[in-house]
Amino acid sequence: MTNRYDALIIGGGHNGLVCAFYLAKAGMKVRVLERRDIVGGACVTEEFHPGFRNSTASYTVSLLRPKVIADMKLHDRGFRIIERTISNFFPFADTYLKLGGGAARTEAEFARFSQKDADAYKHYDAALEKVAQVLRDIALQTPPNAGGGARSLMLAAQQGWPLAKMDLAAQRDLLDIFTKSARDFLDGWFEHDYVKTAFGFDAVVGNYAGVSTPGSAYVLLHHVFGEVNGKMGAWGHSVGGMGAITTAMAAACAEYGVEISLECPVDKVLVNNGKATGVKLASGEELYAPIVAANVGPAMLFRQMVDASDLDPDFNRRIKGYKTGSGTFRMNVALSELPSFTVLPGKDKAEHHTAGIIIAPGMDYMDQAFTDAKAQGWSKKPIIEIKLPSTVDDSLAPPGQHIASLFCQQFAPELPPKKNGSPQSWDDVREKVADLIIDTVNDHAPNFKAAVLGRQIHSPLDLERKFGLIGGDIFHGQMGLDQLYGARPVLGNGDYRSPIKGLYMCGSGTHPGGGVTGAPGHNAAAEIIRDRSVVWKALHRAR
Repeated sequence: MTNRYDALIIGGGHNGLVCAFYLAKAGMKVRVLERRDIVGGACVTEEFHPGFRNSTASYTVSLLRPKVIADMKLHDRGFRIIERTISNFFPFADTYLKLGGGAARTEAEFARFSQKDADAYKHYDAALEKVAQVLRDIALQTPPNAGGGARSLMLAAQQGWPLAKMDLAAQRDLLDIFTKSARDFLDGWFEHDYVKTAFGFDAVVGNYAGVSTPGSAYVLLHHVFGEVNGKMGAWGHSVGGMGAITTAMAAACAEYGVEISLECPVDKVLVNNGKATGVKLASGEELYAPIVAANVGPAMLFRQMVDASDLDPDFNRRIKGYKTGSGTFRMNVALSELPSFTVLPGKDKAEHHTAGIIIAPGMDYMDQAFTDAKAQGWSKKPIIEIKLPSTVDDSLAPPGQHIASLFCQQFAPELPPKKNGSPQSWDDVREKVADLIIDTVNDHAPNFKAAVLGRQIHSPLDLERKFGLIGGDIFHGQMGLDQLYGARPVLGNGDYRSPIKGLYMCGSGTHPGGGVTGAPGHNAAAEIIRDRSVVWKALHRAR
């Protein structure tokens, strides 16, 4: 195997594979370097208990861009999504709410709590969809880069024109979403707490914040700009787990000659005279390429893999302040039977078992979860989304048994010191906190705890060590207004180019942000190909 390539990709997660695919399709010799023994990064399917397989980190799909699916021919390679009959099920103290299943059904469900909210829903949905379409339109476009000259001005005009064409009401909604808390935004639309909770939950998914935290409304929007099988805003299950997506992507890469190396961690990016020249592996081996694209997050790339001396002081200062930590604690559980909920009993599979089951009984509950986490490191009553993929995909568990994905908020990236002042690690409390999460689910489904056959725990520290997610951040960096669009990760480097020539960023720490979208990989590849074309034209003219 040679040690010279046209491009090296650090990290074999889904965005790294997407970037590698487009570069190889453009005729480049590409090698992907993955630290783990499985391709896919955090988008993988693994056995976590004997006979039980699950998507062990990312767990549901909606945001993956249709263009990426089509270009990589993922459907031809086995990619298939099963849509949810209803989107979410919320058990409350003495009742429940089912969200989704069509507009008429959702309106009827809201009318059980508030006719005013039922009447407002179609207007809210239309307003949010109008703004979400803006995100879809710019997701596969490179943001205009501050200080980028004429091209950036042209991109700003092109991408700003749809905003300028919006009517005044839509522009007001857009401003609200980018600046307000989810609570303030939803208060402007609805009156009943349960209805607001049904939407407010999306604002704290992967967001270390409360629903009253300014800016949290944007994260609500980020989770609704996707689509499944052409249905806008829908979410679904990837048959075979999320790893089926990256397995299909790896096959697409292989078709164009991409080399994928597993158990091949990168230690350092090699830089000479301000230009990336390759990478040094943890083994000591050096690989060379004029292009290096990093699918790791900006915090890992610039704090661990690039020497500070190769970056200017202002960039170093700003990347040191780059905010990570999504407040996530992730568990996978093997079950002997399905949960039976106090407000909707039954162990036989029903439509609510196939939905996202949300333990977040109220807006105040979600705010308190964040308050607790800031004070003691974790929520006394955490927010939990339960997915039961085996209800729609029986390949994941033994006959008659099930798996549960538990996506849990709010958990501090770093724990505060103990009362005696000594440091505290997630390793010290991970089992205790896992028990708390199981007990919280059991409060709503009293058979759950007894049904647990085995569990896999991913604390924020586990997510960092296993998947390279600094601070356990599933989005490669928080998604506040100061870390979005052309300011992601740093203003002036929002166009997938780093301050080091030839070193690019292709992961979720760039526009449009986190989730299994494929957009950063797609967009970074487009910029790499564009730069390479400029170089080739310059060389041709020189000859």
